[in-house]
Amino acid sequence: MALCWDIYVWIPQLSPEILRAFLDRYVDTDDPGEARLSAFLRSYVTGTATDADAAALADLRWSGRDAFTLYLRSPDYAWAMITCTDDGAAVLGLSIDDPHNSPSTRQEAQELIHRLRGEFSAPAGIAGVEMPPPGSREEWQGDQVQLRVGTLDESR
Repeated sequence: MALCWDIYVWIPQLSPEILRAFLDRYVDTDDPGEARLSAFLRSYVTGTATDADAAALADLRWSGRDAFTLYLRSPDYAWAMITCTDDGAAVLGLSIDDPHNSPSTRQEAQELIHRLRGEFSAPAGIAGVEMPPPGSREEWQGDQVQLRVGTLDESR
């Protein structure tokens, strides 16, 4: 079974501009693989959400929590992910296929953390094999993390 490296960066606030930039750069917006992307766009990017959008996104929320993740097709990566956290932050993620458990894929993951941090002014990034996206600051500190760069400021 082929594994994936999951790479995430922490965005302290849900910023429409950053979300739009991530979507434009990393998501196949013609065929995103997630019907609720339109509801997400209206709710978090354009600010034109309807009651139906809120209901559609409510189905994504993790049991008893505010956090949810959209798993989206990417033209260049196995997946692109956007997580809205319990803390009002965003976690942006990309998955890299690693069918041969190659050391070069670990290096690629580390380089991608640095690139995403620079591109989105993210204070921190993490990566791990088959690692679910963190939905809170507490989960960000989880023990599944194999690569960690930067830190989360307590005020963010």
